[in-house]
Amino acid sequence: MHLRTLIAVLRTGSFAEAARRLGYTGSAVSQQMASLERAAKVSLFERDAHGIRPTPTADFLAQRAQEVLAAFGEFEDEVQAMSEGSVGRVRLGSFPTASQQLLPLALSVFVQSHENVEIELDEGEPEKLVPLLIDRDLDLALVYHYDLVPHAWPKALRSTKLLSEELVLLLPAGHSMAGSDISLAELKSETWVSTGIRTSGARSLRRACAAEGFEPVVKFRSDDYDVIRGFVRSGLGIGVIPALAHVGSDGIATATVRDLAVRRHVVALYPPTSVNPAVQGAISALKGSSAAAADRMEHVSVG
Repeated sequence: MHLRTLIAVLRTGSFAEAARRLGYTGSAVSQQMASLERAAKVSLFERDAHGIRPTPTADFLAQRAQEVLAAFGEFEDEVQAMSEGSVGRVRLGSFPTASQQLLPLALSVFVQSHENVEIELDEGEPEKLVPLLIDRDLDLALVYHYDLVPHAWPKALRSTKLLSEELVLLLPAGHSMAGSDISLAELKSETWVSTGIRTSGARSLRRACAAEGFEPVVKFRSDDYDVIRGFVRSGLGIGVIPALAHVGSDGIATATVRDLAVRRHVVALYPPTSVNPAVQGAISALKGSSAAAADRMEHVSVG
C-alpha cells in the first residue's frame, strides 16, 4: 500500500493531490511516506515551505515499486484463477478399467473449460489410492467395490456414485451355453478363470456361487482383464468380468446369468475440505462420461 502511495505522490507532485486521488487524508499520506522512509532508512523527499521534492532514491524506489506491483498483480490474478479452478493441477487416481473407459471422454470434456489445469494421473487399486487421498497426495480418486464384499470408505472422505455395472459371463466361442439364459448353478461343473484370490471380484464370485451351493473351480488367475479374455478365448475356462471391462472380441461368447445379482460400483472419492475447486469440475465431467458408459453398456446388453 505504501509503495502505491509513493507512486501517486511522485505522479501528482504533492501529498494533498495524491491523497485526493487515492481517497486518503493528507495526514495519512504524510504518515505513510514517513513510515516508508523509516523502513528504507533514507530520505525520500526534501521538504520546505513551498512543497516537496523527491530525492533520487524516491525516483529509484518508485520505478522498482511499479515492477513489484505489476508482478504482484499477476500473482493476484493467478491466485484468483486458482481459486476459481481455471488454472492449477488436479492429482487424479484411477484404476485401469476406469482409465481406459471413463477418463478419455471425461478429460476431453474437462479440458475444454479447464485448459490451464494440469492432470496428474496415478493408477492403482483402491487399497493403494485411498491412503494417498487420506495423506492428501491425491485430490480425487476413482475406486470401486463389489456387492457381497463388505466395505467402508474412510469417514474423512466424501464419495460420489458414478456407475453400477453388471458382471458379464465370458465363454469360449462355441460353448454349449453361449447366448443362453442360464442360472448360476448350471455353471458348477465349469472350470473358471478369475482375478487374484484376495481381490474383491474373486471374493464376490465365491460368495455368489456359495449361495447356490458350490465352490467355483478356478484354474487360472490374472488381474488383467485382457489376460482373462485371452484365457477364455483359448478354452482354458469361463469367467466373469465387470461390464465396463467387457469389449467384444472374436473367439469369446457371452451368456446371461439371470440370478447373478452382483454388481461392481464405481465411485469418486475426495477429501471433504478440498481446497482445489477444479476437483468439482472433474467430478462433473466424470459423471457425464459414466452416464455415457452406462448407456453404452445398456445398448450392448439389449443388442
